[in-house]
Amino acid sequence: MKKNKIFIACDSTNIQRIKEIIKKSKTSKLKIGYKFGLEFLNSKHGRKFVSQLKNQITFGDYKFSDIPNTCSSAIKAIKDLKFNYCTMHISSGLEALKAAKKSSGRTKLVGVTILTSLDNKALKEIGFNKSVKKLVHHQAKLANKAKLDAVVCSAQEVKIVKKVFKKEIITPGIRFNSKLKSNINDQKRVLTPKQAYKNGSDWLVIGRPITNGNIKNNIQTLINHLN
Repeated sequence: MKKNKIFIACDSTNIQRIKEIIKKSKTSKLKIGYKFGLEFLNSKHGRKFVSQLKNQITFGDYKFSDIPNTCSSAIKAIKDLKFNYCTMHISSGLEALKAAKKSSGRTKLVGVTILTSLDNKALKEIGFNKSVKKLVHHQAKLANKAKLDAVVCSAQEVKIVKKVFKKEIITPGIRFNSKLKSNINDQKRVLTPKQAYKNGSDWLVIGRPITNGNIKNNIQTLINHLN
């Protein structure tokens, strides 16, 4: 039976806490990887910890965004960490995406569309004229053109992305109850795990709903939610 796939967001600078998350999230009922974001990767011991991690699916959520040469060099600089997945912003442009992809080797390069913390109002404030959905669709086409290995988007836009991008789709902004405003924190575009998989997500990224409180209980809640 095919297992549902999730990345657990390891958002902390506390190594012991990260070890606890990895240990207590073990289950045979899900395929689990671990996503390390800027908070952990920029912490004093973060890089060393990742370099010593064995037999885990790892996701370096760097969200690189720079000129082509810098993006390519940055990807080369983290090759020793042997990440399975690594992110960069699609808004870096086609040439930067191509340069990074050329340097990524065995690491799957993941293009990030519009952050799930943004909505149409926020995009207008930044200066974009397109809606979230139109911009995500446009960026997914760019990711396809650059031959990226995966795309990160909100679960609300998965169907739009799948029209133009046929590889893996990774979706953050996951909440067990997407209608409860106290649950969504700084996210704007959220869905439940079941809704996300139904839309066609390959991987879900889940942080606080699992890592806040009793991790084992939260994992079981997720499993129950999906059954």
